[in-house]
Amino acid sequence: MVATLTRIFGVHNLALAEDVVQDAFCRALEVWKFRGVPDQPSAWLMAVAKNRALDVLRRERTALRFAPELAQRLASEWMLVPTLEEAFEPHAISDDQLRMMFSCCDPRLSENAQIALVLRFLCGFTVREIAAAFLIGFAAAEKRIVRAKSVLAESGGLFAIDNRDDFTARLPAVQRALYLLFNEGYHGASPESAVRADLCREALRLTRLLLNHPPVATATHALYALMCLHAARLGTRLDASGALIPLAQQDRSRWDVALIAEGEQHLDLAATGDAVSEYHFEAAIAAIHACAPSAGETDWKRIVGFYDLLLRIQPSPVVELNRAIALGESEGPERGLAALRAIAGPERLAEYPFYAAALGEFELRCGRETAAHEHFQTAIGLARSPMERRFLELRAAACEEYTAFPS
Repeated sequence: MVATLTRIFGVHNLALAEDVVQDAFCRALEVWKFRGVPDQPSAWLMAVAKNRALDVLRRERTALRFAPELAQRLASEWMLVPTLEEAFEPHAISDDQLRMMFSCCDPRLSENAQIALVLRFLCGFTVREIAAAFLIGFAAAEKRIVRAKSVLAESGGLFAIDNRDDFTARLPAVQRALYLLFNEGYHGASPESAVRADLCREALRLTRLLLNHPPVATATHALYALMCLHAARLGTRLDASGALIPLAQQDRSRWDVALIAEGEQHLDLAATGDAVSEYHFEAAIAAIHACAPSAGETDWKRIVGFYDLLLRIQPSPVVELNRAIALGESEGPERGLAALRAIAGPERLAEYPFYAAALGEFELRCGRETAAHEHFQTAIGLARSPMERRFLELRAAACEEYTAFPS
């Protein structure tokens, strides 16, 4: 609704678009209380927003400057209704969401600001929800959004997705924003839950929009494959109490077979071009995990190989950490410990709880329970959410039990 209304009113009238949407939801609260929720609530809201927009256009069109590409049509009474009807067609709404997505990923904005705008205008998140996603205060989140909106308003209009050169140039930023959005849901540090399935679903939905608009880059297929393969395990990542379940202990019979198949299909499509991205290698690693019949049958050697390739195109301390863990699974805990300690600049991971946790896990497997317990205690102090803290406390307790009852 915000995306479509912004195209009608112009990006400089973004606040007006938000107000119309807010009016539509307030109207729903009033009417649905007595009449009940309609069979198609989204269609009902769209209709109300469209009628409200028509009222605004008739009342304010002499006072406001609207979107340049629609200004002439909106100025004519006999063109006003057909223009609005056309703007609210399903295909037009999808295009407007795509335009808004690319507009939010303006290169003048930081990654955090881009994601905040995507959450606000494409996922419908409140400022408070955005603050929780970024682990910042309400005032800081509000300030970030206001500043980002001012940059958006200066652009003059929503991004033109039919310009192939501009589309291709901004595509990596859009892909990155969607990747980070999914990761926030999958590995996030929300105080409410270690897994935010709503964020993952929104990232999948928005990536599908990219897939439906040519030209489709192979990196987009790879990104979507990665999301599908990870999303297939969402239902098994938490137990009934909300605690994290490690990959090796997840019930693989409950993984979403259809999503895994969809992920594999798009991974195949990603292999049809010449370009290779980080998403290709991450999706390949996710596919190995998804297709392994059991944790013990995981091909860790191939995973190490893909991490080696990933490090060539996108070196990062977290990728080095994951490679070291995979190496330990492949060649034994001592080899894993050596790889962890060989990571250049370990201070880059000093605040990341799962570096200390990995050290603790491999020390425990080597039979050095005291050292393992110390590492897990360090990790507990760095935990980003109650769920992470509970998981790490259980691992620390395992060290104590191992010491008390040696096998």
